[in-house]
Amino acid sequence: MPVDVEHHGQIAVVTLDRTEKRNAINGEMTGAIDRALNHFEDDDDLRVAVLTGGPTVFCAGTDIAEGSGTPTERGGLYGVIGRKRPKPIIAAVEGFAFGGGLEIALACDLIVAASDAQFGLPEARRGLVATSGGLFRAPRALPLNVARELLLTGDPISADRAERLGLVNRITEPGRALEGALGLAKRVVLNAPTSIRETLSALETIVAHDDPRGWTATDAARDVIYASEDRKEGVSAFFERRTPNWPGR
Repeated sequence: MPVDVEHHGQIAVVTLDRTEKRNAINGEMTGAIDRALNHFEDDDDLRVAVLTGGPTVFCAGTDIAEGSGTPTERGGLYGVIGRKRPKPIIAAVEGFAFGGGLEIALACDLIVAASDAQFGLPEARRGLVATSGGLFRAPRALPLNVARELLLTGDPISADRAERLGLVNRITEPGRALEGALGLAKRVVLNAPTSIRETLSALETIVAHDDPRGWTATDAARDVIYASEDRKEGVSAFFERRTPNWPGR
């Protein structure tokens, strides 16, 4: 299975398990993430979920060769990007969260990262754009110019910089992000479930009220990109392991 689930008391640990593909999301994994998070949400004994990619890498985003499959009814893209969360989800990041991997982390409520982790949105290097919420969630979670830097250069930022800028909540030693996320989850579990649920609902109303406009703008950019010669060249160069020769159209 591409996703493993364990329960630590009232905490569900959902582990992406496609390490040989750097946890790149294909259709099978999208479905598995969705089922795991649906079960977490529907089980009254579970209070917090930790989403991790294991000890070496968080997620490389969409599997470019296979695609990420059909968005799910409750979770949307990747089974998590469009999810209306009644309970908190904490991302535990080791290695890197690139492209859709960072967009998954941005869809979570809290982020714990190892000190050597990196965060990036390299889509422009492939002739693509961030289509899973990154275009509007990155500038919401980070200063606007830093979000622009990620989106326009494709260069990653370190966990230390991400923590200073407010994207990351806690930094741990390498290999201990899951441990740190479990510790943070245990702090949340101490509190009243109704208080947590209503707080998340209120924050969603306040912070995400402009999401429909963000998705509309993302869809417009995606439509242009998908018809472009730059996208075709970028994807070809990726698979051929060479520098793209951009047509600019």
